[in-house]
Amino acid sequence: MSKTPEGLEEKDVDPSLVRYLKLLVTTLAGVMIVGLVAVIALLVIRLNADVPPLPARIALPEGTKAQAFTQGENWFAVVTEDERILIFARDGGTLIQEISIANQE
Repeated sequence: MSKTPEGLEEKDVDPSLVRYLKLLVTTLAGVMIVGLVAVIALLVIRLNADVPPLPARIALPEGTKAQAFTQGENWFAVVTEDERILIFARDGGTLIQEISIANQE
């Protein structure tokens, strides 16, 4: 047995236990790195995915192009490239409300 600086006795550590713990720590680090790479890869794939198409039942006014789309329980909302929000009934053909987006510059 050896003495520590505080004067306490220290038991000898089995070298096979140290190798085993070193292997466990290395394995854990490897698994964490693989997991982090997988999460980053999934985020990149998800964020670069194409925007889903607008449902076919929504009839946009002539010359209007959709930029974003969302839906509620009883309505669809389409943000257009000419800075308007068009809110349609659930049937997709009835325009309920049109909102102009004003720049706050």
